Amino acid sequence: MKELIKKNKIIIGMVHFPPLPGTPNFNDDKNLSKIVNSISSDLDSLQNNGIDAVMFGNEGDRPYLLKASNETLSAMAYVIGLIKNKIKVPFGVNYLWDSVATVALGSVCNANFVREVFTGVYDSDMGLWEPKAAEAVRLRTNLHRKDMKLLFNVNAEFASPLGTRSTAEKAESAYFSSLADAICVSGVITSKSVNLQELEETKKRMKDVPVFANTGVKIENVEEMLSVADGCVIGSSLKYDGNTWNNIDPDRVKKFMDKVNQIRE
Repeated sequence: MKELIKKNKIIIGMVHFPPLPGTPNFNDDKNLSKIVNSISSDLDSLQNNGIDAVMFGNEGDRPYLLKASNETLSAMAYVIGLIKNKIKVPFGVNYLWDSVATVALGSVCNANFVREVFTGVYDSDMGLWEPKAAEAVRLRTNLHRKDMKLLFNVNAEFASPLGTRSTAEKAESAYFSSLADAICVSGVITSKSVNLQELEETKKRMKDVPVFANTGVKIENVEEMLSVADGCVIGSSLKYDGNTWNNIDPDRVKKFMDKVNQIRE
């Protein structure tokens, strides 16, 4: 990741899609104009205030699917294509919660990286969850996108793992067995903070592999998180009022990145 983003302590800002066609909360016209405007606005707010990279995700598609629907996946690709010429920083994609669809989407959109839950088995809000790392990683090869980095979320939100391995053990195993390029450590759900002890234990095992704090990072805890992690993924705390379902607040982004740049010095 560091050869991709030439920064110490990499900050990836989330661009959350509003509900897409076919989902219960979808509310847009046939041109998806509200979605396009929302995505474009959030992208500008992040890029114009110093974010290192952005990641597009279908956060609004509740209840989430374990296998992507044709309409939501194609809608994401369509919208990213429309705003692609505005993207000035490295970018990634994440289709919740389908690792194969995520790799396919990232490949065709020419993303620099993707993030998903690739390994393990989980008791989740979406049912029994069995990610397909082998299929996803082979797809990356078959689509000639070995340059696209894979960020493995190793302790999924909205779920409990089956088995007794620690987060650090799962991260080490995912790197060895499934070719992870980077590791993401998450809280229990979106916007909830990472367990600092789990983050420390994971980074201790993964000394030569980038480890990201994946949820719950905010201006109040970023210094603590970056004292351990190589970077973070941030979304909710950069929104207006810190609400996941609001748009990005450019003032929050600027204040957050000012704090990060102080930490980098």
